[in-house]
Parts: sequence; C-alpha cells; structure tokens
Amino acid sequence: MRAIWKGSVSFGLVNVPVKLYSATESHDVSFRQVHAKDGGRIKYQRVCSIDGEEVPYSDIAKGYETEDGEMVILTDDDLAELPSTSSREIAVEKFVPSDQIDPMLFEKSYYLEPEKSGAKPYALLRQALKDADRMAVVTVALRQRTSIAVLRVRPSDDGDDVIVLQTMMWPDEVRQPDFTIEAGDVKDSEVKMAHLLVETLAGDFDPSEFEDDYAGAVESLVKTKIEGGEVKKTATSTRSSGEVVDLLAALQKSVAAAKSARGEAPAASSEDDTEAEQTADKAPAKKAAKKAPARAAKKAS
Repeated sequence: MRAIWKGSVSFGLVNVPVKLYSATESHDVSFRQVHAKDGGRIKYQRVCSIDGEEVPYSDIAKGYETEDGEMVILTDDDLAELPSTSSREIAVEKFVPSDQIDPMLFEKSYYLEPEKSGAKPYALLRQALKDADRMAVVTVALRQRTSIAVLRVRPSDDGDDVIVLQTMMWPDEVRQPDFTIEAGDVKDSEVKMAHLLVETLAGDFDPSEFEDDYAGAVESLVKTKIEGGEVKKTATSTRSSGEVVDLLAALQKSVAAAKSARGEAPAASSEDDTEAEQTADKAPAKKAAKKAPARAAKKAS
C-alpha cells in the first residue's frame, strides 16, 4: 500500500505522527458502453445545451444552480477565496461510547500507521480506546476540506490491532424517512415465531463465508464467450490501463480502408512488407561495403 496522507494525531499534549492508507477498494464489475454491431466504444461530447456546440475543456467552468433554475458561474478566483485548510493534524475532540455512533454516518475507511517516533504513543492510544470501548471523534483536513471522523481499533488476524480512521457524513447529509409503516396488530404467537427464527439463524459474523457471486459469474460468462470466439475485433484497444496498442497495424488498416473506399487498389500487406525487409536483410554484405566509401566521400565533400 502507498500512503496517501501524512500528519499527526493530537490528543491533549500527546502527538502521534502517522501515515494514512486507504483501507478499502472496490471490486465492482464495470462494463463499457459499446456499439453492438462492431464493439466500438461509445464516445460522449461536451455539448452546450443552449447553442448546441461542443465545448472545449478550457471553456468549462463550475456553476451553482439555484432553486429557481438560475445558474451562478464560479471562477477559480472565487473558489480560491472559499475557506479551506491544509492542516496536517488529526485533532481529537472527544472520546465517545462506541454505540453512540450511527453506522449510517460512516463513509470511507483508512488505516493509520505510526511513524517510528510515534510507535509508543500510538500503542497507548490504541490500548486506551480498546479498554474504554470508545471511539475518538476527530476533525481532519482531507483534500483541503475539513471532515468529521472517528478513530477506532480494528482487530487484526495476527494480533497487531490497527487504528482505523473513518470519515463521516455531516448530520444534515443523512436523510430522514418521510414514510410511515402501518403493520397493524402483531400477535404474540407471531412474535414468538420471529424470535424462534432469529435463534435458528443466530451465529457469529464471518466475512469469509460470503463472496461476490455476480462478479464471478460475469468472469465465467466472459471466459466462455472468448473460448467460443464471440469477440469483436476493434482497431484500437478499449482498455485505458496502459496496454500497448499496435498503432502501426491500426494505421495500415485505416489507410487500406480509405483507399478501398476511393476505389484504389490496396497497398502491399504488412506480411509483404515483412518479406521485403527480410529479403533486403539477406542481400550480400559486399554491396553495403561498396556503398560505404561513397557515402563517406559524399559526407566529407
């Protein structure tokens, strides 16, 4: 893992230098939008809804839409004047009981690793959180914006527990349900049966018992289609992960297609070019040697 942030945890007069690592990663299956006929990627243009013209990135600005539909344009200078912070401090505001934090508030999780000089105070904070069964409510500046978060201890399989920082949503970002549930009268016998069902399915949570069946099914389906030859050959790669694209072959095919559209005879194929190059490579070395002095004389003149 690579640290994405460096700073320190401060509580009271104690300061713990730490590194921050993303604790989670998404394994969602992603699909491309393609032309069903030939597998070509679907491209989108940045078109203005008023004049219908394509807009270059240099002319794109940020806009805030008001409730009545008016658009307020914000420039880079406007945004630079907004309050922001670049503090490298994770400030502990208070220690609260763990059961007082609604899990719905949690957003992204990060691992905190202590610097060598902060190993001991890190261990002390970790032990204090475990013994008190509390979380530390903190404020932290990530991406130049102050966020509220908590520090909690996550048990590790090897016994070396780690402190996790979990950013939280602001209270006004959690929506309240605007519906009512009319279940009617619930009978005692129904409640007892519900309790029996809970007891029957009771157990400890083991995340290894669960797996993403959908992702596995998609991979199996794709593999089957590849083995069956159900693959669209495109001129250029649809991958954006840095894979090498045979640009020369793509250009040759494009030129051949253009000439064919104009009714011209196709040029020699790449295989013919390769054979010609091999024939040239097999030419006697004497001819090259004879030309060398002539080239040298011409260069000297």
